[in-house]
Amino acid sequence: MRRITLSLCAIFCIVSAYAQNTVTISVKDKISKNIISNATILVKGLQLNFKTDNSGLAVLTPIPNGNQTLIIRNVGYQEQTLLINFPVTEKIIEISLEEISDDLEEVIISSTRTSRTIQNTPTRVETIELEEIDEKSNMRPANVSMILHESTGISVQQTSATSANASIRIQGLDGRYTQLLKDGYASFGNFASGLSILEIPPLDLSQVEIIKGPASTLYGAGAIAGVVNFVSRTPKEQADLNFILNQSNVGQTNIGAFAMKRNQNIGYSLLALVNMQQPYDVDGDDFTELPKTRDLTIHPKLFVYPNDKTTLIIGNSFTKSDRTGGDIYVIKDGEDANHRYFETNRTIRNTSTFDVSYKLAEKDLIKIKTSYNYFKRGISIPEYSFDGVNHNSYTDISYLKNLKNQSLIFGANIVYDSFLEKNQQPEFKKDFTTKTAGAYAQQTWDISNTFKLESGLRADLVHYYNDYYSKSELFILPKISALYKFNDKFSSRIGGGLGYKTPTLFTEQTETFQYQNLLPLNEVEAEKSFGGTADLNYKTNIGEEWILSINQMFFYTKITNSTILLQDGAGYFHFANTNKPVKSLGFESNIKIIFKEYFKLFAGYTFTNAKAAYLPVIQNIRLLPKNKLNLALIYEKERNFKMGLEGYFTDKQYLYNNLETNPFWEFGFMAEKVFGKISIFINAENFTDTRQSKFKSVVNGSHLNPTFDDIWTHTEGRTFNGGIKFKL
Repeated sequence: MRRITLSLCAIFCIVSAYAQNTVTISVKDKISKNIISNATILVKGLQLNFKTDNSGLAVLTPIPNGNQTLIIRNVGYQEQTLLINFPVTEKIIEISLEEISDDLEEVIISSTRTSRTIQNTPTRVETIELEEIDEKSNMRPANVSMILHESTGISVQQTSATSANASIRIQGLDGRYTQLLKDGYASFGNFASGLSILEIPPLDLSQVEIIKGPASTLYGAGAIAGVVNFVSRTPKEQADLNFILNQSNVGQTNIGAFAMKRNQNIGYSLLALVNMQQPYDVDGDDFTELPKTRDLTIHPKLFVYPNDKTTLIIGNSFTKSDRTGGDIYVIKDGEDANHRYFETNRTIRNTSTFDVSYKLAEKDLIKIKTSYNYFKRGISIPEYSFDGVNHNSYTDISYLKNLKNQSLIFGANIVYDSFLEKNQQPEFKKDFTTKTAGAYAQQTWDISNTFKLESGLRADLVHYYNDYYSKSELFILPKISALYKFNDKFSSRIGGGLGYKTPTLFTEQTETFQYQNLLPLNEVEAEKSFGGTADLNYKTNIGEEWILSINQMFFYTKITNSTILLQDGAGYFHFANTNKPVKSLGFESNIKIIFKEYFKLFAGYTFTNAKAAYLPVIQNIRLLPKNKLNLALIYEKERNFKMGLEGYFTDKQYLYNNLETNPFWEFGFMAEKVFGKISIFINAENFTDTRQSKFKSVVNGSHLNPTFDDIWTHTEGRTFNGGIKFKL
């Protein structure tokens, strides 16, 4: 009997120890309380793996008695570990996941003026974040051209063979249809456009926001193809000091520093950068592929916080640039009987800004922004010089009202833009003034957790004039965008609107001949557009170690009343309107795969079919490939080591002489090693040495009177650079 009793006790203990339990887990978003489907729940130490259903629920069974560790994971959320002592009395255990702060979905967007997270913004906005900016600044500390060049759907178009001036294109459209902003201020358009991206350093940027497609409802003239907003970093209580020293094999030296800090009532940021480039001739034809350059940028900002509701920001950005390209003998030793061609660009840019923000309530905001921009540029080639000054002022006042499920914005702005040419004959004097008064309103409505709608309307009264004509126009610019979330993995955005562009003499084409023999504008009217984008976005995790994200975007833009460049019998150039439209349509495909958080694969493909109906014979827009492919494979161990391999394919392009170029590949490699507060980096850009002179000489004619082919790929060839960074 005693043995039977002991045996029963032993059996009871064993059964108790291995008793099986069932529990239901509910997984929700910590902030929105939305359910999270397809979240993974692992029971540590046991070969048990569960997923939440469409109701955010997962039934865990069989679970033994005792302490069990649950690991809950989902794409875009911080991993959570939970210790539970089984058996439990609760029928349902609710778990709240917090979104990852540095994930793409947590990015706060300022370009739409609503200060919403990107996942709740109906307008399609792409972001380039600090990590990628930091990586690209290793390649080009002097300017942001590399950041934009390697983005899907964006191309950097070089406009000068000797001085390397450039503009950017979105969706295949000319650079004048893209509006460049720095912290929401438009200081880089029209006369400044040919040198804009060459004078924006990346060292003080926190992110770059890109709106592709019409954005004139919020930003007025020039936002037909899209908007690129370079957003500066703001100071935090912990001081931040960054220093970079870079040297390349092509003779470029960059020395830069960025510092910022704040306390309770005051803060500051300071950017200082010096760039030096020696004249560089890679193909031995005596003409520079990279000009002799001396750049200086100083950008201090003062932040004042008088109370919890008010923020004042005062800034001043000064840039001085001196670029000389052409015959390398002229640059080094001066002119002689056999060498006389040169091209110089000397610029001074000063932008003063003042920004006041006042919180009326917890979520309501009044913002007043004003800026004054002075840009002076002189261009010289043998027997010709061009000298002009652009004055631009911008004042905007807006009111953001946040309701329970709506964000309302009301605002008005005044823009003054005036160009004055110096030392020019009256019949060629290119003076032009534009005055704009605008008012706008926008509503962002969260109809439900899954459907969000954004609609807006802008009215601009524009007056532009010179000595030859004067014209006023009223533009009514509606827009609408919608976001629908099918579930936590699958979402879609669609939007469209109208746009316009006021007349300008300063385009990619006129930049190539330094505005020589260009007549003033006369009876030229503003261009008008309509267009839209639509995309599908999907993200998921595959197993426990893979994350997959796919975005498919389609775009269409039509420009009417286009301005075209014509040449008369005497050889003079002038602009005129045409009733034949420009159309751009296509799509972008982006795939991102992450493995174990260390390996990241990016693939982007762009198809662009852009045509101008006014072009004879071949209507394809010039210097535009139909197909482009971007590939990047990156290995990164945070704050330790990073390396990457990149490849880019560019399809054939039509030149202005109707000939087609060759397609080409280019490849790059980068690596960075962190030693505490110091990091060392190396970079090999275009290491396969793709360059235009391998296909045909870019320079034609004699040294005394050369002509230059259209630029359609690299001119400088392979570039190696390396440097050191300090972060204190």
